[in-house]
Amino acid sequence: MSLHRIGRRAIVFSAISLLSTLAPASWVQAQSGPIVMKVGTATINDVQHEWMKRFADFVAKDGEGKIKVEIYPASQLGAIPRMIEGTQFGSIQAFVGPPEFLSGVDSRYEILSSPGLFTNLDHANKTLQDPAFNQAFLNIGKSKGLKGIGLFVNGPSVINTRQKAHKLADLQRLKIRVLASPVQMEQIRKMGATPVPMALSEVLPALQQGTIDGVMSVLPVLAAFRYYDAARYMLETDHSIVSVVSVVNTEWFDKLTPPLQKVVVDAGQRASREVYPWAVDFIVKQRALWTANGGEVARLDPAEQAALLASLAPIGKEVASRKANQKALYDVLVDAAQRSR
Repeated sequence: MSLHRIGRRAIVFSAISLLSTLAPASWVQAQSGPIVMKVGTATINDVQHEWMKRFADFVAKDGEGKIKVEIYPASQLGAIPRMIEGTQFGSIQAFVGPPEFLSGVDSRYEILSSPGLFTNLDHANKTLQDPAFNQAFLNIGKSKGLKGIGLFVNGPSVINTRQKAHKLADLQRLKIRVLASPVQMEQIRKMGATPVPMALSEVLPALQQGTIDGVMSVLPVLAAFRYYDAARYMLETDHSIVSVVSVVNTEWFDKLTPPLQKVVVDAGQRASREVYPWAVDFIVKQRALWTANGGEVARLDPAEQAALLASLAPIGKEVASRKANQKALYDVLVDAAQRSR
């Protein structure tokens, strides 16, 4: 073979290699099959898992099979901090979980823990789906590699303890696990207990060993993981809600074609709206499951409930006011809550 022909082949090969390198990821992926989207969460058989399943179905249908959503519940992709890092840096494509876990990325994620904002779950759901607040909240992590595509209600906050707690005095000096956000920690301090931030994977062993005395969480999560075996007392304080945010890696999202970007966004929003009735029904079922397995459920008497809400209500504004951008988003949240009443 002549040197001329060899040189010409080398030039052609180099050109093809360069085009492959510079081609948009969406084009390259389209040539090799469906675009894979790995979505992870820490829980299983709950509203977060249900959202993932609905999201996957919507994407499969509307995306005509061009995106393959793989769902990984029960921390199969790692502990929550690892999943958040993985989503930020692109080793996985999406994370689904309480936004407070993202407060290390941006403190504004914690504002939905603010107590006293919502009269009930329906009010909370309407507020989260308010267009002005919803879009502002989902855009929080955009500069940190995270694009929000879904926001929805999990359930009202409860206090689960190893020892019986039917009134606030029963919580005094107990060590209560919370999410790692000032808003949640201040709530526990106001109740006279000690807040202990802790990863979800560590909570049940800590309860079993007596390292902590209880946990502030949501009933469906506690029932799904059989917490009634280690701490059977549940105090339904309803002082705040636990919500869920779904975020995707922005670099991965930006490489999708505009039609596929719309499929992902629309599926996230639709799943967030449609999962709400399921979540409400699931809470009822999980409460029945809790008591059927020997767990006890109690509520504060009306006077003490009112006193608790009055003492906790200022916390959200106080914490948010420490940072200008957090206070600005908190004000958008308050306005949305007022519109949604």
